[in-house]
This record gives sequence, structure tokens and C-alpha cells, in this order.
Amino acid sequence: MISKAQFQNEIDIIIANAIREDVGDGDHSSLACIPSSAEGKAKLLVKDEGIIAGVEFAKQVFAYVDESIKVETLIKDGSAVKHGDIVFYVKGASQSILKAERLVLNAMQRMSAIATKTKTYVDLLEGTKTKILDTRKTTPGIRALEKWAVKIGGGENHRFALYDMIMLKDNHIDFAGGVAKAINKTKQYLKDTKRDLKIIVEARNLKEIKEILECGGVYRILIDNFNYEDTKKAVALIGDQCLTESSGGINEQTLRKYAECGVDYISSGALTHSVYNMDLSLKAV
Repeated sequence: MISKAQFQNEIDIIIANAIREDVGDGDHSSLACIPSSAEGKAKLLVKDEGIIAGVEFAKQVFAYVDESIKVETLIKDGSAVKHGDIVFYVKGASQSILKAERLVLNAMQRMSAIATKTKTYVDLLEGTKTKILDTRKTTPGIRALEKWAVKIGGGENHRFALYDMIMLKDNHIDFAGGVAKAINKTKQYLKDTKRDLKIIVEARNLKEIKEILECGGVYRILIDNFNYEDTKKAVALIGDQCLTESSGGINEQTLRKYAECGVDYISSGALTHSVYNMDLSLKAV
């Protein structure tokens, strides 16, 4: 996994690029009618219900736009919210608040939706040993925000990108000439390049599970698109030789049943690619 410093660097890039994209050579709407000396106050208002996420990100956005802006937090990230709740007050130069407004809302609406969906999945897994993982099926350019939201919702992050973990999926295996060749080539690559990366291998059937176990040295086996019965057989075969992960179209109706098969993790792209933004607004007070 990437370090905290690497993750923060991703957040810094997101903020800088988003402000560049949105503001350009100036917020001319505000510049045209609001004096630079004008001070204002606004509230982040919830018009929905779920899990709030992005409060700490919003603070970073306001600080990037104007270090003198003050934020009074009333509700923290990860808290349940309902219609009418006020998450925070922000006070400072009116032009600065308006410059940051759209980025704050866009990010918090999406992050809160992801955190809410993740919390739903986490609750469905209560009482099992299984943990929910996100995937790389994220919105290009804002992956760090979406993975941050998954953590806020109680889930766990899979690898961040292609560089921080090796994951041998069906195409890698087929292009390499089979499971054993893919794993052995990977081990040699890691040795040659002196890299310390964990290896996850996808299995499409029980035969491939056995092949992976014979090779050894694998951190986790991805039990992909198995039915319940075969998932149980796979978990029994693997035992404590490595960790297990189920994936492949698992939804709210099937999540619990796969967890009861005994897998350590379930990964779901739906946490980030199939959500509806939480309704939030920033209103002057």
C-alpha cells in the first residue's frame, strides 16, 4: 500500500488541479459583484441522509484557496447525518468561500455517497470475519478521494494502483502462458528488480486454485466469479496457506452469503462506480 505521504501528495494534486480547472484566470462572477474586502459566513447543509465524508478534505480545500478561512466543524467524517443537519460553518473572505464552494460540494457529495454505500456493506458483514475492499474501478483523477471515502465508511482499501501491489488476473495468466508461468515469472521479476510487492492471483476455477497453491509465495488468492458451493471448496483447499478474496458481481443480496463461505475479503467495484451523490449545499448565513 502507498504511504501516508504518497496519499497526501495525491490529495494535493487533486486540489490544485480541480481549482485550476474551475477557477482558471479568476472567478469573474464573484470578482464582478463582491468587494475583495467583504467577509462572509456559510454553512454546509445536509439535504439527505447517510454517512458524511469529506469534511477533512473540505478543510484542505479552503486552506489551499485562502489560509485565513476558518472552519467550525460540527459533525465529523464517518458520522450518520439526516436532512437539516449542519456539518460545518465556514467564515472568511466571501470571494474565497465562493471560489472553493463547488470543489467542496462536488467532492463531499460523492465521498458521502461512497461512504454511505460502504457502511451498508460493512453492516451486512457484521458477525462474519469478512472485510469489504474497494477496487481500481474509480473515477480517473480522483481515486484518492474515493478510496478515502471507502475508509471513512468502514471499508478497506485494495491496492491503490498498479505500482503498489502485483495482481495477476486472467489476461496476465493467459498472456504469460498459464498460472504457474505467470507466478514464477513474477517471482523472478521481483527478485531481479529488488522489489518487495505482495502478489495476488486470480483463480477462475478449482484447478487454478490448486496450481496457485503448488507455486506458493502468494499473498492472496482472488476467487473470481465462483458460486457459493465452489467458494466453500476453494476456502477449504486454501486453508491458512494464504488469504482469500471473493469478487465478481457480488451485491447487497449476495454479499452475506459469500462472507459465510469463509473468505477473508470481498472486493466490490460498486462501492465507487455505482453511487448516487448525497444532496448537500453550502448556504450563506
